Amino acid sequence: MIKAILDPQFRPAAVVIAEFKKAVAEAGGTPLVIAVERNKGYVSTFAIDVFKDNTGHDEENYEVIERLVKTLLWIYGGYKVTIAGSKKIYEGIAAAYCTGGARQFDADFMARVYEAPFEVLYCENAADAPKENMAAAPVGRHLDGCRIGFDAGGSDRKVSAVIDGESVYSEEVVWFPKLQSDPDYHYQGILEAMKTAASKMPRVDAIGVSSAGVYIDNKIMVASLFLKVSDEDFEKKVKTMYLDVAKEIGEDIPIEVANDGDVTALAGAMDLNDNKVLGIAMGTSEAAGYVDGNGNITGWLNELAFVPIDFCKDAIVDPWAGDYGTGAMYFCQEGVIKLSPAAGIELDPALSPAEKLKVVQGLMAEGDERAAKIYETLGVYFGYSIAYYAMFYDIKHLIIMGRATSGDGGTILLENAKKVLAEEYPELNINLYIPDEKSRRVGQSVAAASLPKLG
Repeated sequence: MIKAILDPQFRPAAVVIAEFKKAVAEAGGTPLVIAVERNKGYVSTFAIDVFKDNTGHDEENYEVIERLVKTLLWIYGGYKVTIAGSKKIYEGIAAAYCTGGARQFDADFMARVYEAPFEVLYCENAADAPKENMAAAPVGRHLDGCRIGFDAGGSDRKVSAVIDGESVYSEEVVWFPKLQSDPDYHYQGILEAMKTAASKMPRVDAIGVSSAGVYIDNKIMVASLFLKVSDEDFEKKVKTMYLDVAKEIGEDIPIEVANDGDVTALAGAMDLNDNKVLGIAMGTSEAAGYVDGNGNITGWLNELAFVPIDFCKDAIVDPWAGDYGTGAMYFCQEGVIKLSPAAGIELDPALSPAEKLKVVQGLMAEGDERAAKIYETLGVYFGYSIAYYAMFYDIKHLIIMGRATSGDGGTILLENAKKVLAEEYPELNINLYIPDEKSRRVGQSVAAASLPKLG
């Protein structure tokens, strides 16, 4: 195993799972199936052998399966989990996802997204588990006409005016949506950006939005950009915010809102003119999206920010979700910040996260070896995490974008991730790359513009 130079306690998910499978095989295991059901009866499943109940390995079973259940929920989404094949594991998962349990945050989040009570069910035999039922839909790549593409990030917002596939205007504006409790701040910021883009074109035919969060029928179901907004204001002013802003631009202008991760993947697929693309944006948090082998999006959540990639129980905890070792604290500006003390870089606590990132990037530009070690470590994190993601996605290309990948640091991150894959997982054969600087900075807003179909 390649060591993470600034984090010797790092326990990669892919390594832990492989070690678990080997130990189970040697002991003689029993089949287990985890099934996760989401909207419209869609079901995703994961099969793995585990130690038999009551053979002295119940804790080991739980520790691995609990991480896998969480992974499945945040990749695929769902409000109903079925554990088939182990009563002990079922009991542990049910306790974790109940009120007051260790994963109550996850259960409450999923219940809110799918507007259904969260459940954990038991099935005695793995063979009787719910069967997989998946779906996918075409997305984007419409470039005709005059379009606005808007990308709402946690530290800046980007907008592009696009005419017949060519960007005629792009801008980035710093904002602080996660710190604002008044939704009018968000509304006015979005409206201002769109009006600016509209002023650069003779007309507006369509609006596409890339935004962190979960969206159903272009409505905002959950989004960290509105973290400080009260539940009451969220229902009244936030849920239909993008639809409301679009009406101010033009009454009958079609609008399409997509998770920023899906738009990252779409931007990469358009750039490569290929499919089976996992796109990851490392910005304020980790955003992800996936374009399958047919060029479609899957309807999955793809919220890799909440997926555990470090199984060390002493790993850094995400303060929002209250869980350890998840991507939100690794593959974004927070990952750079968390490693800075270990690298010997002291950051002014009065600075915003985006400003702290710029300090490290400035040191990187000056050739500071301490900063380089941060990105080397992030690259090792990422290489092993890609191997874990590949257990759930069929990946041909992996696109990396976002402000945390800008400059020489992104190149070092990429090189070290490639090293891990080449030495530890050569069979995956994944094309891993960072687009050029311009694409990294504004590519998502341009891809977002292609989301709506005219006519």
